[in-house]
Amino acid sequence: MSAATHASPLPRRLLAWSAEMAPGLALCGGVALAGTALARLEAALFGRAWVDGLVLAILIGTALRSLWAPPKACAPGIALSAKTLLEVAVMLLGASLSLPALLAAGPGLILGIAAVVVLSILASYGLGRLMGLPEKMAMLVACGNSICGNSAIAAVAPVIGAQARDVASAIAFTAVLGVGVVLSLPLLVPVLGLDEVQYGILAGLTVYAVPQVLAATAPVGALAVQVGTLVKLVRVLMLGPVVLVLSLRAGTQGGQKPGLSRLVPWFILGFLGLALLRALGAVPEALLPPLSGLTAALTLLAMAALGLGVDLRSVAKAGPRVTAVVVLSLLALGVVSLGVIALHG
Repeated sequence: MSAATHASPLPRRLLAWSAEMAPGLALCGGVALAGTALARLEAALFGRAWVDGLVLAILIGTALRSLWAPPKACAPGIALSAKTLLEVAVMLLGASLSLPALLAAGPGLILGIAAVVVLSILASYGLGRLMGLPEKMAMLVACGNSICGNSAIAAVAPVIGAQARDVASAIAFTAVLGVGVVLSLPLLVPVLGLDEVQYGILAGLTVYAVPQVLAATAPVGALAVQVGTLVKLVRVLMLGPVVLVLSLRAGTQGGQKPGLSRLVPWFILGFLGLALLRALGAVPEALLPPLSGLTAALTLLAMAALGLGVDLRSVAKAGPRVTAVVVLSLLALGVVSLGVIALHG
């Protein structure tokens, strides 16, 4: 009796947590199933799914969010799907990565990625200041666009002493425009005649967040997913040196040093760890298909949550100058990225 009494709080907490997450998870699951069903309907009618199920899940979620605000009870489950489950999916993707094949690209690509990040930050910051944005806001936009969206903004904000309203405005674009990039980028494949490796490089250099690379590259092919993820991870790792430079520049003027988890998120470390284990042969081949299926399912669920979290009105609230700076700097990033692809061959 005593043992049961001591053991009961944990199951009760798990049940309470599950009940809290259930409404949002169910809503995301419904949107994900709708996206999958529409993709299958496309394939049945036209011979192939012209719009991938991941993209359809985002579109359905966004449309639903624009017409109807989900009840507060759904918020925890949507947040869990959009962040934690998607981070788990990115981590698991490391098990399918063939490091020797991808590292054969050589140091030239890594140097190119670093150059793109530096040039993009300088161009975006200069453009922001030219269009009248305050210094700190311009820096938030530049780092968010050039490195990894929300994560970069969250890491840079305390270092430069940015105000909460500036952080909120900058983050609004990583939600809205990030989805726009994910949806529109695959359309460039036939227009520019890109192969899977070239498209993976382009997606890795331009898409805001690591998890969103999955959605942007999955419709193109598995090799595009792997290349895009690797390129994006190298880009994200530039956050450490950038924050260090900004920290030294800020000195003691209200800046704070972010923790290691801000600079290198846990799921990136997990991704790299699984990729290393795969390279060492420590991941059994029999595990790869179920891991791939789990990764796909979690990604689909998370894309539905991503759509459900997009408020299209947030762009208008952020102001026309911020909108113009972000869009123009994103276009500049795309042009520079295509230059890197051309040089890479």
